[in-house]
Amino acid sequence: MAELSDIGVIGLAVMGENLILNMESKGFRVTAYNRTVDKVDNFINGRAKGKNIAGAHSIEELVGSLKSPRKIMLMVKAGKPVDDFIETLLPHLQEGDIIIDGGNSHFPDTERRVKYVESKGLRYIGTGVSGGEEGALLGPSIMPGGSKSAWPEVKPIFQGIAAKVADGSPCCDWVGDGGAGHFVKMVHNGIEYGDMQLICEVYQIMKDVLGMSADEMHEVFKEWNEGELDSYLIEITRDILAHKEKESLPLIKS
Repeated sequence: MAELSDIGVIGLAVMGENLILNMESKGFRVTAYNRTVDKVDNFINGRAKGKNIAGAHSIEELVGSLKSPRKIMLMVKAGKPVDDFIETLLPHLQEGDIIIDGGNSHFPDTERRVKYVESKGLRYIGTGVSGGEEGALLGPSIMPGGSKSAWPEVKPIFQGIAAKVADGSPCCDWVGDGGAGHFVKMVHNGIEYGDMQLICEVYQIMKDVLGMSADEMHEVFKEWNEGELDSYLIEITRDILAHKEKESLPLIKS
């Protein structure tokens, strides 16, 4: 009898692939599925080759490969694709199984989906996943919410793959009921976009008002990143301002 997987992931864009590889690296067996099955074969024979990752060519094969209660994570485009996959999965799942939406869904949609999936006797989690491609592979921040009884089932996986702070605590914990997870991700994104706008405005002042060169701006951002403003966005701005093209010209033209 084939070994059963701890979780299934639908969607093999970069975020989906990297989350799968992250899960496998932490000791979990994963089944990968994509509606375009060529992507499954390419992944299994490429980045996933030799790893404890299975490929499925159908929803039936995916569901049949999973331990009970089944946990299936959707890494697909927000909106109708999520609803479509929920409808596709429901006939194949059993009471207590868990559907997880790891995309950037609008929190009222997650509220609706939690109620709908629970009415079918299943459980639903809507979770923010932050950190981009690198975070998905090496350790994202994860913000799960929805059917609370599902949390103990996914907690070892989510906290296992999440980024860790200095004391080893995972950047993941249960946020709340309904669409709470995606609400927190929305707030997180709003703060991040605000930071990006501030960086853009500071760059414009440095460039157009103060007439600073890219190297001079790099030094300022470097100093800021060593103090209270230490952050990922300041760090990558610092590095981008220092990057040179082949002609030794700055990538960012000041």
